[in-house]
Amino acid sequence: MTRVWKWNRPVTVREVLEDLQKERSIAYTTVMTVLDNLHQKGWVRRQAEGRAYRYEAVSTRAAYAAALMNEAWSQSDNAAAALVAFFGMMSEEQRQALTDAVRVAQLPETGEQRRPAEQAGSAEEAGSPEQTPPAEPSVENPAAGEGPRRR
Repeated sequence: MTRVWKWNRPVTVREVLEDLQKERSIAYTTVMTVLDNLHQKGWVRRQAEGRAYRYEAVSTRAAYAAALMNEAWSQSDNAAAALVAFFGMMSEEQRQALTDAVRVAQLPETGEQRRPAEQAGSAEEAGSPEQTPPAEPSVENPAAGEGPRRR
C-alpha cells in the first residue's frame, strides 16, 4: 500500500515492481499477486488497461491512520486516560499538529465539529475512505489486513 499511496494515482504492477527493485530483488508475479490480493480485500480498485490493470488506493494513508487511531481509542475502557497517555507520548511537533487539527475541526462561531469534507474542501482531500481495513498489507506481509492486529 505504501507504494500505491506514494504516487497518489493509478499505478501498474510494472511501476510498483521497478520502484521496489531499487531496494531489493523481487519478482513481477509477487507484486502482481499482492496487488490482486489488495484488490480482492477492497484496499485498491483496478481499471483494465490493455492486458494489464492500473491499481488505485480506495482510501488515503491519512484516512487509514485515522481509522487505526479510532479503532484503538474505541477499545479503551477509559477514553480520557488513553488520550492523556497518548498525548504524553507526543513530540512537541505532534502536539502542535494536534492543536492545529483541533482548530480546523471546530467551527469558529459555534464550536461544533465539522465534517472532514468541509475541512479540506472535498472528500478526496480529507481522505474520506470508501473502506478502511484494519491492518496495512505489504509486499513483505501480504496476509495483513485479514483481521485485527496490533503494531
